[in-house]
Amino acid sequence: MLGTLIGDIVGSAYEFSNYKGKYFAPLFHPQARFTDDTVCTVAVADALVRGADPQVTLIDWCKRYAENGGWGKQFALWFLDDNPLPYGSWGNGAAMRIAPVGLLASTEAEAIGWSDTVTALTHNHPYAMHTAQAVVLAIFWARRKTSAQDIGQQLTARFGYPLHLTPDDIRPGYKRTEKAIDSVPQAISCALHSTSFEDAIRNAVSLGGDSDTIAAIAGSIAEAIHGIPNDIAAQAWDYLPKDMQAVIGALYKEVESPI
Repeated sequence: MLGTLIGDIVGSAYEFSNYKGKYFAPLFHPQARFTDDTVCTVAVADALVRGADPQVTLIDWCKRYAENGGWGKQFALWFLDDNPLPYGSWGNGAAMRIAPVGLLASTEAEAIGWSDTVTALTHNHPYAMHTAQAVVLAIFWARRKTSAQDIGQQLTARFGYPLHLTPDDIRPGYKRTEKAIDSVPQAISCALHSTSFEDAIRNAVSLGGDSDTIAAIAGSIAEAIHGIPNDIAAQAWDYLPKDMQAVIGALYKEVESPI
């Protein structure tokens, strides 16, 4: 889960610049910050760890950090509504918040069920539902030592995504989009074709476009594949408020993983 947050923080500095470079320094730009991607991911983790209502919890966290910025218009209208209903979004906002499901689920069936429950609160379009499932399964399988190559092949067989494409293949023609089908598979590829956690984050930023969300998704999977170097985790930790740190700590205690 911390991989999601690191990707969000690192990518936030490049979100609207369409930056196509990979070897930027430092990793954490002076303008980096956490965005709605982090808030929503923490909310999902909080709901799962406490066994709380996911909709109530998600709305609570979003309202708590409403002034933090970065909210999509329809999503903001949803969490501010007195009677929020799914609005058929095909965007990538579900896949970027779904990592805690892949960490906490004990079976594939449970992973898919939880993914659908959390996603359908807002993003009840097949593109969003399926891409969120793909991210969850990638994390679930990677934690059980499935190779990146096998993960790519299994996801391609199940969903039809062209995960054989590398970041170098994708980058030249890639344009900013929040459409899940045109951004989530690309983010997954950034993780599957990486040599380290940091390499996955750099791959994601280098595509340009919606860099915080692409890097958040890539980071969630790369964490499960590679782990997170202690120095990168420590830098990211300092960006996060105490209430978020508490949820992250509780989640990793639940899955018995170090942070």
